[in-house]
Amino acid sequence: MDELSDFISGMPNWSVTNVFRVLTRRKPLEDSSESKLAKVLSAFDLTALGIGSTLGVGVYVLAGEVSKSHAGPAVVISFLIAAVASIFAGLCYAEFGARVPKAGSAYIYSYVTIGEFIAFLIGWNLILEYAIGSASVVKGLSTYLDSLCGYAMRDFLAEHLPINIQGLSAYPDLFAFIVTIVFSWAIAAGAKESTRVNNVFTMLNLGVVLFVIIAGLFKVSISNWTIPKSEVPEGYGDGGFMPYGVSGIIKGAAVCFYGFIGFDCIATAGEEAKNPKKSIPFAVIVSLAMIFLAYFGVSTVLTMMLPYFSQDESAPLPHVFRIYGWHVAEYVVTIGAMFGLCASLMGAMFPLPRIVFAMSNDGLLFKFLGEISTKYKTPFKGTMITGLLTGILAAIFNLSQLVNMMSIGTLLAYSMVASCVLILRYDVDERRESRIMSNGLSHTPEQPCALWRRLFNLNRQTVANKQSSRVVTVLVTLFSAWCLVFSQILTKFEEDLEHVTHFDVLLLIVAGIPLVVMLYMIHRQPTSGVQLSFKVPLVPWLPGISILINIYLMIKLDILTWVRFAIWISIGLAIFLAYGIRHSRLRQREQRNSSITMLSVSSETALLQRAKYGDSPSLGNDIQLKFLPSSA
Repeated sequence: MDELSDFISGMPNWSVTNVFRVLTRRKPLEDSSESKLAKVLSAFDLTALGIGSTLGVGVYVLAGEVSKSHAGPAVVISFLIAAVASIFAGLCYAEFGARVPKAGSAYIYSYVTIGEFIAFLIGWNLILEYAIGSASVVKGLSTYLDSLCGYAMRDFLAEHLPINIQGLSAYPDLFAFIVTIVFSWAIAAGAKESTRVNNVFTMLNLGVVLFVIIAGLFKVSISNWTIPKSEVPEGYGDGGFMPYGVSGIIKGAAVCFYGFIGFDCIATAGEEAKNPKKSIPFAVIVSLAMIFLAYFGVSTVLTMMLPYFSQDESAPLPHVFRIYGWHVAEYVVTIGAMFGLCASLMGAMFPLPRIVFAMSNDGLLFKFLGEISTKYKTPFKGTMITGLLTGILAAIFNLSQLVNMMSIGTLLAYSMVASCVLILRYDVDERRESRIMSNGLSHTPEQPCALWRRLFNLNRQTVANKQSSRVVTVLVTLFSAWCLVFSQILTKFEEDLEHVTHFDVLLLIVAGIPLVVMLYMIHRQPTSGVQLSFKVPLVPWLPGISILINIYLMIKLDILTWVRFAIWISIGLAIFLAYGIRHSRLRQREQRNSSITMLSVSSETALLQRAKYGDSPSLGNDIQLKFLPSSA
């Protein structure tokens, strides 16, 4: 009764138990509307979708920026590290899609399987990912167009509309803002990309990349990878293959990771795949492999054609062809890149209003963001508002700041997804447990035992129950926290490898032992028997490595990126606590169900009391007989 009063008054009972229940309430899978999507996407279509959504600004911009400022020619290794981390995360996304056979995203998956609070955090991070991803692509588009015009737009805006604020761009990019609003209006008005158009743009994109690699091979020189320190300008490292050391490679990997963002659209399209069991993992791995080969080829040719310190950070490919006097190639690359960036921009902006609409429809974001336009049959207001946010980001931030902000949000989302995969793989298996009990087999899963026997499952328990599930949840939480400690110790090795002592090595080994032990403890626990169309292999080791890589790359980002990200998360938490937690559709359903239950009980109690003490004995007899056992 007290809980019902709390719900009706709008003041939740903030006991520890109730807070945990509220934060972990799950969205029933049957709540999701039946999808009418046709299973028409082949493995080729999914692969092209992943490549088209991912291979955008990264291949045309990041190679020059990372090689010049972070890694030098070793940018190829940075891309390799980022590719490995992305493949691990991609496999986790594929399992999430298999667990919840609905079109959507990690937000919907986590809401159905984990709980409301984690779902909100993942959804809020996805908004950041897609908004900044769109802003980064349109920023790259603006830069490339400006390079065709001899940077006339940059010079004009910097002179007449300067932004003299530290941490922001030198001038407002009005072109990027206008293009973003135009694309937002096109999406809000009902514009849709067909698979055929996406495939054409993807092939065009890969064609430009192949042209760059083949044309560049005629001018490569291995000497650009072995430049002595005496010939390197001040401020550009020590020359050679790794002018910025191992630290630069890792920092570059954190930035290069952005170039692989976008493959998660493959998992969200699982319901439209003809054979998701085979095509989703195939498309994730093949698309990421092809994207890596594209980055590897472009960055190799680029750094061999021109010394890393001579690269143009904003438009490296037209710049290097301009240096060699290949003006036709310069314009072919620039125009081809613009078409590729346009396709990538549409692919990046299209999911953003869908995420906002889903969260608004669930009551976690403001209702007007999810209102459907009667004219366009789309969430017009939400699409235009998210487009406005994207346009502002593109106008006032420079590309590197956008890339870093996107990397930290996506790395956190990937870490959460990998953690959720671990938790769900060892979740309570109620069906198997009840089947064992119904077959009369001896099974006492909740018997108390020593903590160390429970952690290592020395009783050889084979069916996951609440006790083993709690153990895994605690171990995953401790593992993620200890990854922060281990990553901090590991940073000394890549920042100052020459001065590492034996004590530092011993400290690293000691810090690494708990990570291995915790993963082994998780490995010993009984797993859920839920049958999935795809499962991540080598659990818990592969998701654990993914979490470690993601956290390690996160701490390599600069402090300003963390400050901006903390502000974004704080805004999200404020919205969730002030609005979402009170207007959640799940909470409103609980409120209605509790009201109906309590009113029903109260009515029945009143009728019984009236029958017992009132003036209608016949009514009382009828009601009493209703509640008597049938044998009476």
